[in-house]
Parts: sequence; structure tokens; C-alpha cells
Amino acid sequence: MTEISEILNNDSKPVIMGILNVTPDSFSDGGEYSDPEKAFARAVSMHEDGATIIDIGGESTRPGARPVEPDMEISRIIPVIKALRAYSRDMIISADTRRSEVAREALKAGADMINDISGSEYDKNMIPLIREAMPGYVVMHSSSEPSRMQLNPVGEMEIMPVIINFFRDKLRYLEKCGIVNNVIIDPGIGFGKTPRANLVILKHLSVLEIFKKPVLIGLSRKSFIGHLDKSDVKGRIGGSIAGAVFSFMNGADIIRSHDVSETVQALKVIKNIERC
Repeated sequence: MTEISEILNNDSKPVIMGILNVTPDSFSDGGEYSDPEKAFARAVSMHEDGATIIDIGGESTRPGARPVEPDMEISRIIPVIKALRAYSRDMIISADTRRSEVAREALKAGADMINDISGSEYDKNMIPLIREAMPGYVVMHSSSEPSRMQLNPVGEMEIMPVIINFFRDKLRYLEKCGIVNNVIIDPGIGFGKTPRANLVILKHLSVLEIFKKPVLIGLSRKSFIGHLDKSDVKGRIGGSIAGAVFSFMNGADIIRSHDVSETVQALKVIKNIERC
């Protein structure tokens, strides 16, 4: 299993995480990659375009999404993980799940990381699994589960104290449990926040450096962009890239993206400007 610290050196930052939803109802590409062969081809294409990590999700986490049974989630992601692991030992494979039983099967199949949108709040058995297997572990902040998270979103005035307190408490707890290395933090853009609160998070992203953990930002094609200009999901690539560049310049170590080649190119330009 690849140590996440190995890919987060100064020359490689920011690392690109390509989004692969093998679901029928994800907000951006639902149904496009439900077929394992299409999902495999998409993952390989993103990897070739510059995605170091492929994040595979079998449950939609869009606002209002209903949960799926663990067996369904497993049946969606495990064939893809196995195929990608057989294809490449270098590709970093992430399982986007909040369930310990799904995470366990993903790790058995060859996944290197678990991307937990609940920050271990959903499944009490997630932490013992992470302590046992020690994969990369993304801890994300969300105010609630997807089906309810936008009913009472956190506003712009409260958002940074809420996030800072969450990560302070969570990281202390993880350390107490013996989980220190390979932890990545994600402030959870779009997860139980108002549109303006998402902008505030991005503006003050560098504050998260106090935790001395890699920071992941996932803002690709999200609705807060459409809130600014009424664009639909497919029309938010420009805003997504702008957010990715701004995030990198303010401390993001990993950028989660649907549009890998465009994001890689934009970040390459910024990095070369900085080097002049």
C-alpha cells in the first residue's frame, strides 16, 4: 500500500484526484460510468491526463441523495478497484465511502485510501478499521448526511470556527486512537454550507495549515458556482478551474476534479509562473 506522504512532495503538489462515480444518480456524471468497463476506461484516461489518485464512489453524496445498501455499494466499486489494481501498481486508488464494511472490501481489493465524507461520524467501526489497515484517510467536514445536509446549512459567519473546531477535536481523537500518519483533511465544500460559506472557506483555506495535515479540496462543478452565474453542471468547468487554482495558491495539497486535463494544465501554468 502506497504511503500518501510519498506523493505529496513539493514538486508534485498539488496532486490531482480524479472523480469516478460509478452511480446512477451522482450530480454531475450519474449513470455515465455505471458499466465497469466504461469506469475502468475513464479511470485510465484520467490517470494518463495527470490524475495521481482515482477516487471511486458507489453512493451518490449530492444534496438530498438517499443512502444505498452496503452490498450495492460494494458491487459497484469492487470490480473497478480490482481491475485498476491489476492494471497499475502506481495508480493511487481511493474508495469514496463512509461505511466500514465497504472500506474493508475496498482495501482488500487493492485500494490505497479511504475518502470518508462523514469524517468517521457515520460508522463507529470506521476508526478501528483505519487503525488496523493504516491506509490514507480523508476526514471531511459535513454538517449532516447527504439526505439532510442542506436543510440547515452553516452560514458564512460561523463556517470557519465550525470547521476549525471540528478538525481540532477530530484530529485529537484520531491521535488518541493511534491514527497519525496518512491523514488528510477536507473542509467539505458543498456539504451543509451556504453558497457564500463555500467561498469563505476557499478565501481562508490557508488557516487550515495550523493542523499540519495535507488539505484536500473538492469543489469541481459544485452548485455554489452555478449560484454565481446560473450555470448548469456541465457549464461550471471554468469556475471549477478558477477555484482549483485559488485553492492551490492558498495551501491545498490535493485537488479533486472531474476535468483532469484542464485542471492539470491550469495548475502547470500557475506553477511555472511562480518559478520565474
